[in-house]
Amino acid sequence: QLELVESGGGLVQPGGSLRLSCAVSGDTLDYYGVSWFRQAPGKEREGVSCISSNVDNTYYADSVKGRFTVSRDNAKKMVYLHMNMLKPEDTAVYYCAAEIRDCANFVYANYDNIDYWGKGTLVTVSS
Repeated sequence: QLELVESGGGLVQPGGSLRLSCAVSGDTLDYYGVSWFRQAPGKEREGVSCISSNVDNTYYADSVKGRFTVSRDNAKKMVYLHMNMLKPEDTAVYYCAAEIRDCANFVYANYDNIDYWGKGTLVTVSS
């Protein structure tokens, strides 16, 4: 069993940066792929990024490639989403999630099969 808690959201101006954190408790993080998702008001949930358990593989949505970077520290049981060059369309609640199948459910968009989810942190990009 895992518990995930996101933090780091807030209000930022367009072009600014934020770092989101996902703190994991419970089981060891070593065997899980961890993803970031977001959901804007009135829109469907969007897969943003995923990082595999051994850090060898990372995946990004086209909308954030080149601007967002995912990283993890298994020893600290932390996963991060570094967001740069933020745009108003990045405004959303951001969630982290963990799956034992590394990033398979993220890659194949089987989001409902992902095992564990946090409760989200709000990011607002506005001037």
